[in-house]
Amino acid sequence: MENNKQGIDIVNEVLEACIMAFPVSSFIISLYKQYISRGSLSRKQLQGLYGKASKIEDLPPGKLAALEALIQRMPTRIKSEKPAPKPMFEKDEATGALIEAILAKFPQHKQVLFIKNKFDNNEKLSPAELADLKRFAKLILKLPG
Repeated sequence: MENNKQGIDIVNEVLEACIMAFPVSSFIISLYKQYISRGSLSRKQLQGLYGKASKIEDLPPGKLAALEALIQRMPTRIKSEKPAPKPMFEKDEATGALIEAILAKFPQHKQVLFIKNKFDNNEKLSPAELADLKRFAKLILKLPG
């Protein structure tokens, strides 16, 4: 939090004023030590400092306003909501209808029963299996009633 102006350090001045007003406050002392060692404070720390500094009666209101402006300029760290979980595999309704139509005519068809088992277990069907299903359906549709 280095200010562009060389001579004015609002955070340091407010910290020193708070130390003079609350000499036994461990919160203010720890903020001061951290500011000296790191050169900056986090947004939450500055908000806590602002809360303490607003209790000081002889602190000029311009320093409080400058500290508030610093806080407003800092980015807020808000975590976004986790997206809703979606299934890794979505069943194709057309494939399911095709399987059911074939099994309605031939309930003991082993290849279609195997594909239906994979379909029910949410396993991905290979292109060859899908081609087989379409071929079986085409044959069934050509058979008389």
